Amino acid sequence: MMMLAEQYRRLWMIFSVFLRLGCTSFGGPIAHLAYFHEEFVRKRRWLDEAEYTDLVALCQFLPGPASSQVGLALGYRKGGYAGAFAAWLGFTMPSVLILLLFALGMVKGGLFNDTVLHGLKIVAMAIVIQALWQMGQKNCNTRTKFAVMLIAAVLMSVFVSAWMQWLLIVFSALAGVLLFRQPEQKRPSEKRGYSRGWVWLATLCLCGVVLYAAAVWLGGVWQIADIFYRVGASVFGGGHVVLPMLQTELVSTGKLSADWFLAGYGLAQAVPGPLFTLAAFLGVAALPQMPLWGGVVAVVAIFAPSFFLVFGVLPYWQKWRETDTARAALTAVNAAVTGLLLAALYRPVFTETIGSAVDIVWLALALWVLVRLKLPVWLVVLAGALAGYLVGVLVA
Repeated sequence: MMMLAEQYRRLWMIFSVFLRLGCTSFGGPIAHLAYFHEEFVRKRRWLDEAEYTDLVALCQFLPGPASSQVGLALGYRKGGYAGAFAAWLGFTMPSVLILLLFALGMVKGGLFNDTVLHGLKIVAMAIVIQALWQMGQKNCNTRTKFAVMLIAAVLMSVFVSAWMQWLLIVFSALAGVLLFRQPEQKRPSEKRGYSRGWVWLATLCLCGVVLYAAAVWLGGVWQIADIFYRVGASVFGGGHVVLPMLQTELVSTGKLSADWFLAGYGLAQAVPGPLFTLAAFLGVAALPQMPLWGGVVAVVAIFAPSFFLVFGVLPYWQKWRETDTARAALTAVNAAVTGLLLAALYRPVFTETIGSAVDIVWLALALWVLVRLKLPVWLVVLAGALAGYLVGVLVA
């Protein structure tokens, strides 16, 4: 009984700490990792610098939201599987609830008018341009990487389909092994015992197959679950890469309008916590006949692969991270997903946002505020929505 009470106290402590971080962690995944470092390495000393660095490296290697994966890995270290869930729930719940409320208000009551939505779209485009520039500097800093990025962008622009994204990721990984692989250095082999990691990885694949079959045969909410699950299992390169992946799955297939998609993306920048909680907004908008159910299913589906991947790969990570093959493949994948974001910048972001010279001026102003004044993203989003509202009032 005492052990059970102690376990509940530990889980509540994990949840409450991550809930506070989920309410205050603005600034995107890099900022989130800095907050985690301050809280869990320096203040609470749950782990040391080397252990934290290793966890961050693992989660940046995996597809999915890196900061959320680091959070659930920290929760797992402190409280097992239940601790991982408590950490994830605390960190994601605030932004999920906010975006659900915004989306429900828009679906049910016309919360925003067209000019407010347009203001959010302009700001979203500025954020995408800034993210693309930063990713390009990091992922495309050689001619070969730039070429991989450009080829991916052109192919994605010409062949607009969800399958093209998956093919580009797979073939870029294979190309990376050929282009960037260094000769393997012989390292002493380590004997490792039985691990349950393979069970989680098998579950990841099995769930993907089941959801795909259910989407084909049953449609409806199962299609939403399938889309967000596949995206959550295959997004490399950071939160902003979720934009082209979801755009192809939702906007290009007609499940969601570009206006709603870009407005949701803009709103997601104004809330704390992981960008992947955008799924809450998009799930509501994509399933208006069952909006709340659609939002909840989308959130669970997009984050579920992160649990399977972290639990599945963690036992093998120390060995895998030392292979030059894995690093070479990931180098090319990161360049390719930058190309996917570039393609999305043109369609639908540019084509659905810029319609006049006034829009270009508005975009330039938003970029200037973001890049030169370095104002917080959430503040720029709110300013864009307010500017859109004022334009609507003046025009009316």
